[in-house]
Amino acid sequence: MLSLFARDLKVVTLGSGSKGNCTYIGDGHAGVLIDCGLSTKQTLQRLDDVGMGDAPIDGVLITHEHSDHVGAARILCNRLKKRTGRSIPFYMTAGTRRGLFSKVVPDAIEVIQPGERFHVGHLVVDPFSVPHDTQDPVGYRVRSGGVWAGVVTDLGRPTHLVERKLRSLSVAVLEFNHDLHKLLGGRYPWPVKQRVRGSHGHLSNEQAAELLNNALPQSRMQHLVLAHISGENNTPELALAAANDVLNRHDAQDEITVQVGQQRGPIRPISVRVTDW
Repeated sequence: MLSLFARDLKVVTLGSGSKGNCTYIGDGHAGVLIDCGLSTKQTLQRLDDVGMGDAPIDGVLITHEHSDHVGAARILCNRLKKRTGRSIPFYMTAGTRRGLFSKVVPDAIEVIQPGERFHVGHLVVDPFSVPHDTQDPVGYRVRSGGVWAGVVTDLGRPTHLVERKLRSLSVAVLEFNHDLHKLLGGRYPWPVKQRVRGSHGHLSNEQAAELLNNALPQSRMQHLVLAHISGENNTPELALAAANDVLNRHDAQDEITVQVGQQRGPIRPISVRVTDW
């Protein structure tokens, strides 16, 4: 058991978008990656770029089987084994495990159930179901002491469950995928447009704003990262405008720091002080 003293829970979105997703959450004594859709080289280099090259990686939490979330699993598994001398577990649902392409399957898989918490070191991990067009997708909350941070992306609609989870987060990485007008007027084939805007696709700016609006009353949120922004059907400016409108409505613009996740590089690391163990 760790003794009682202050430390920081750090969150950094290393990459976010349709070409690869990965977020690190850890407190210096234990840490996890949520998804590994970036190349292993990029993942480790970007951690180093933000001064976290020696941050512990004790587990990899996979949200679902799409390649932009799990494509580097096997190579990352091998690299972490060389680095630590042991197989780092990759946590995923049974549905996600069934959906993996054989070439990305890592050595050590731990099958989890949505709604059943587990530990990675002293960190508490809470997987919860989200509506997406894969076999058994989840979002994740990770807790150090009394502080929760989490990643909520790749869902087609807001749900009451997601709203409750979002309300508990001090640091929220939340999908603002597309602007509906840009999507419908864009170059995507109609079936793809229907898939993206469908109830098991991705959150629009409007839907994400609705989810944020419903979660903010009694929320613990201090930091918000706008994530999985489409390079084709959205812009950072449109996503920020949607989020800031909600924050202004709740007079929370001075209480919640907003960053925009990027595909090309990591965001500035977020730190939240943890004192209760």
